[in-house]
Amino acid sequence: MDAGCSRVETYIQSGNVVFEALDVALKGLPEAISAAILERFGYKIPVIVRSAAQMAGVVESNPFLGTDTPEKRLHVYFLADTPGAAAVESLDPDPSPPDEFAVKGQEVYLRLANGMGRTKLTNTYFDSKLGTTRTARNWKTVWRLAEMSAG
Repeated sequence: MDAGCSRVETYIQSGNVVFEALDVALKGLPEAISAAILERFGYKIPVIVRSAAQMAGVVESNPFLGTDTPEKRLHVYFLADTPGAAAVESLDPDPSPPDEFAVKGQEVYLRLANGMGRTKLTNTYFDSKLGTTRTARNWKTVWRLAEMSAG
């Protein structure tokens, strides 16, 4: 697939790809990539794209940094769309104590005291409440993707 991207680089085998593209190439790119994956491999998967500036903002905006929480307990859900205020307000503020979350724009920041495997702050929970597609990344991966995006 020729999507108008250059300097394409993957980060580990987790579906993370960093690339350069002109702004004009970004319009419709998630859908085009998803369609190409379906055609070539037979899997229908959502694709979520963030710019280098957005990735830097994700790192800067994490409300749980500096809280004495080990970085391995920090995660981010990247949302395909910005949820409406009513959807965000419908979230139970404390569904999985002592875990915490914060919704900021197109990201949900997670502080998971007992890890991703034991929380009720799951994909299913946020999908049902926010009505958008999401993908989760641990903080180490978020940090590395931001570094790679910065050049």
